[in-house]
Amino acid sequence: MTTTTHERVGEQSVVHRREFAAPLAAVHRAHTTAVLFAQWMGPRGSRIRIDRFDAHTGGGFDYTVEAGGDWRFWGSYHEVTDHRIVHTWEFESEPGRPTLEVLELQQLAPDRCRLTITSTYGSRQACDAMVASGIDGGMDEDFERLDELLARMAH
Repeated sequence: MTTTTHERVGEQSVVHRREFAAPLAAVHRAHTTAVLFAQWMGPRGSRIRIDRFDAHTGGGFDYTVEAGGDWRFWGSYHEVTDHRIVHTWEFESEPGRPTLEVLELQQLAPDRCRLTITSTYGSRQACDAMVASGIDGGMDEDFERLDELLARMAH
């Protein structure tokens, strides 16, 4: 079983790393294609309502996780290349507090890649709150769902 590591770096950042048994292109596609993204983002049993999903440099997104309540997220893509995605995102309950995320993909073997995500929050307090919220567990569940999607995509 693949695990995700979560490491606090400095006062405002957390680095998440995970390897996937899939080619880099498939993991990238799952992050940049709305219909695929909606299949793995959010907790099991949730539904993603996508209002906007333009995953290209200069594009943006706006989606809501529906799971016994609604959690809306929106943001802007600052850079989208084959190996890197840079975007900012905001959570509806905390507008005006954007988080910068840098996703870096590295091909390790023909059917294996590593995803490294660096999340940088607007303040130490915002980072502390995100760590305390259990975001690591939520991300682990998202990535388990992504593993399942990638396996389906391979067949």
